[in-house]
Amino acid sequence: MISKTYFSGFCLENEEELFSEYIIKNDFTVSGFSYGAIKAFEEVLSSKQRVDKLQLFSPAFFQEQDEKFKRMQLMFFKKDANAYCANFLENIAYPSNIDCSKYFVQGNYEQLDELINYEWSEDKLEQLERKGTKIEVFLGADDKICDSLKAKDFFAKYASVYYIKNVGHILNK
Repeated sequence: MISKTYFSGFCLENEEELFSEYIIKNDFTVSGFSYGAIKAFEEVLSSKQRVDKLQLFSPAFFQEQDEKFKRMQLMFFKKDANAYCANFLENIAYPSNIDCSKYFVQGNYEQLDELINYEWSEDKLEQLERKGTKIEVFLGADDKICDSLKAKDFFAKYASVYYIKNVGHILNK
């Protein structure tokens, strides 16, 4: 059994409850939100333990963004991390009125750099398929963080993709 079954998003902790209507809790399911989806994916990929299902909630998907966008995100964070994080919390909650500040924990530049520049690999997704791990991807149609339509198109070949109308990054109304 993998020691950790849920991986938190950038600048967040204990937000797992936001996904309670979707999350499967058992010894053979691993899940993660946004940046945590990257961490969960890499953990399952490298694990020798049995994992039947990997649930990716609003996976951080920026590989379709140009280098200028990525540099600007990192520059804004470096210039004023507090303002960047306040804006980030507002954007992940949209269009809901959920206060995500109760889950906030200060992230760092290295984490943001990793998530902004992470490349989801089709080869790695195929590796997980060969291991017998089923992948579920949950995306909000009104996501202000990632381009959920491009993410949907990318993951559709390797996962069951749930594209949910009228919700954003945290998948809540």
